[in-house]
Amino acid sequence: MTAAAAAAPAAPALQTISGRTAVEIAESVRELAERGLLSAGDTLPSVRALAEQLGINRNTVVAAYRQLAQAGVVESRGRAGTRLAAVGRMPQEGFAAGSVLRDVGTGNPDPAFIPAPTRALGRATGHPVLYGEPVIDPELAAWATTWMREAAGDERPFGLTITGGASDAIDRLLSQALTREDAVALEDPCFLSSLNTVRLGGYRPVAVPVDDEGMTVAGLEAALEAGVRAVVCTPRAQNPTGASLSAGRAAELRAVLARHPYVLVIEDDHFSLLSPSPYHSVIGPEHRRWALVRSVSKFLGPDMCLAVAASDPDTAARLALRLSPGTTWVSHLLQRLAVAMLTDDGVMAQIDAAGAHYAERNAAFVEQLNAVGLPARTGDGLSLWVDVTAPARLVAEQLMRRGWLARVGDEFVLAGATPSHHLRLTVHDLDDADAARLVADLTAAAAAARSADADGTGIRLTENSPSESRTPESRAVPQ
Repeated sequence: MTAAAAAAPAAPALQTISGRTAVEIAESVRELAERGLLSAGDTLPSVRALAEQLGINRNTVVAAYRQLAQAGVVESRGRAGTRLAAVGRMPQEGFAAGSVLRDVGTGNPDPAFIPAPTRALGRATGHPVLYGEPVIDPELAAWATTWMREAAGDERPFGLTITGGASDAIDRLLSQALTREDAVALEDPCFLSSLNTVRLGGYRPVAVPVDDEGMTVAGLEAALEAGVRAVVCTPRAQNPTGASLSAGRAAELRAVLARHPYVLVIEDDHFSLLSPSPYHSVIGPEHRRWALVRSVSKFLGPDMCLAVAASDPDTAARLALRLSPGTTWVSHLLQRLAVAMLTDDGVMAQIDAAGAHYAERNAAFVEQLNAVGLPARTGDGLSLWVDVTAPARLVAEQLMRRGWLARVGDEFVLAGATPSHHLRLTVHDLDDADAARLVADLTAAAAAARSADADGTGIRLTENSPSESRTPESRAVPQ
């Protein structure tokens, strides 16, 4: 906390917090906020100070603050105290609404390669599903069990869960295992949906660097030593970098995790059926708490909000408690539609063609970038992670003047105060002429940004002006 912040007078309304129980205190703070007497950023009294002010036990205040934190009303800043939370915008995947610019930051699949559900719709109908019936459609359960068994191995027991997409699965997995303020290891840079899920859940993200072979061993070791209770890892097509775990790196990570068998390990294999890279797991045969999550959104389309999670039996049993027949389950119509498409030879051929298309278009664009001196590697996935050799926000501004909207790397970064030099670009749907024009504009934009940065006219990010995706709760793990 700065000296100025420490000297700042407390909001007068803080002296009017009342109550004798945790519920009463929490309601008092809520009421003051709703009446506008407390504003976002106001620091609440310390536990000791409020306990003395109200003449109650400190544990009661702790419980009240915990209730408020779980509801998202306040946020803990460690030694900086507990503050009234602000409702802010988090970066999201997808198109920028209302933009007249050509958007190459979407992270979307190509609509031309999303299979039409027309033929499968007839199979999706059937008897009406009523309260109390099985949560998982039997046909999908059979198909998904075989799919996940191929990945998990014949010897490892697991339970199957169907959720409303990968983010829903990760949210449910974390909530059944963790409490607010628990630490979660995330890849750095990190997929936006995973990062948002962790932050909105009230957990503390801990950064683990990613290199060309995936999550680093030293980074994971540091995160585990820091006390993380869960790890979220992308085995292939890491978003945004495109990195996939090598066999050697996966083995090293398994050896590290073997010393922490009760840490929940979640693998998000989002690109599964589209990926040309082999699947290498970080989950060892003796690991006690784990889950493999595979969604269908990348190959059947984002509107097919469905994911399959295979997890250890105890975790699966806990997840089952959070999925009730007829209320919080995934629609059986959607489940039947998904399995009807995934068992259709024509659809599977389209998925294979889509994977080849993404790989070919990305490789061709990388070749053009390298030819003009912009470092990039093909990687795997829907997008490319491009080193633009200058602060990414400056390059993005220059691209906007040339008609392009790009996604800056700062939004994906957890640790570090220096500006990112990367853009995440989704280019697989550009034709050859547009791809060539984007490469030329990128070259010019990078040169202009380097010049602006050198003469001090560009934007400079500091710890006091981070990108929207960073929060003070993010903890850096040394590389």
